[in-house]
Amino acid sequence: MSTRVTVNGEAREVEASEDTPLLTVLRDELGLVGSRFGCGQGLCGACFVLLDGVAVPSCQTPLSQVAVSDGVVTVEGLSEGGTPHPVQAALLEGQAAQCGFCISGIVVRAAALLATTPSPTGEQVAEALERNLCRCGVQRRIIDAVVAAGSTP
Repeated sequence: MSTRVTVNGEAREVEASEDTPLLTVLRDELGLVGSRFGCGQGLCGACFVLLDGVAVPSCQTPLSQVAVSDGVVTVEGLSEGGTPHPVQAALLEGQAAQCGFCISGIVVRAAALLATTPSPTGEQVAEALERNLCRCGVQRRIIDAVVAAGSTP
C-alpha cells in the first residue's frame, strides 16, 4: 500500500502497510538511520522523532498516524542548511556523546524541550530526558549541554 508522508519537510511516497512502525519506514524505506531500534516498546528513547513537534517513539508509532500528521522530523532533519541544531552543536562542544546509540533520541527530545522551554534548567532537562536511556554514564554532560543550548542566543 502506498502512503504519502512528510519527513524532514519533504513529501515522500512509501510502500508499507498502515500498521508498519514509523521506525521501520524511516530506516528501511527512506534510508534515514539516525533513529535507532532500542527496546521496541517505546521505553528507551533511542528511536524518538518529532511528530507535529512532539517527541514520540517511532518504534510504536504506526505509519497510519504519520499519514494524517503535518510531518515527521528526524535527527537528520534538525540541522538547517548544514548548520547543526543548537542541541547538536552543544553536545559536540561539551563532548557529551559517547557511543552514539542513544544520542539521536536525546537530541530530538531536547530539541522538543527547547521549542517549548527555550532556557530550561538542569532539572527541567533531566525530567524531559527521563525516558532516554544512556548506558555510557554521560547524563550530566548531556544535561549541561542542553542547558547551554538553551542559553545560546
